[in-house]
Amino acid sequence: MASRKQDERLAFWESYGEPDADPAVRWRSLLYELRHLGAVRLEQHRLGQAAAVRDSYAGVAAVLAAALTGPLSRVV
Repeated sequence: MASRKQDERLAFWESYGEPDADPAVRWRSLLYELRHLGAVRLEQHRLGQAAAVRDSYAGVAAVLAAALTGPLSRVV
């Protein structure tokens, strides 16, 4: 889904600038990514796409692991 708008994303980051490399920014970005993946999973469930929901668990697990093992994981 998101890859369809890659040109728009590149144009945005070229004009806006790259995000800060601060660990808190990276952690917050991971949380937003998890929220997005959850919304996609919910929509797939609503549409009866059981295989897509099942296949999404690995991606969610990878992002969640990154969020929970980063430098801010002790804050959570």
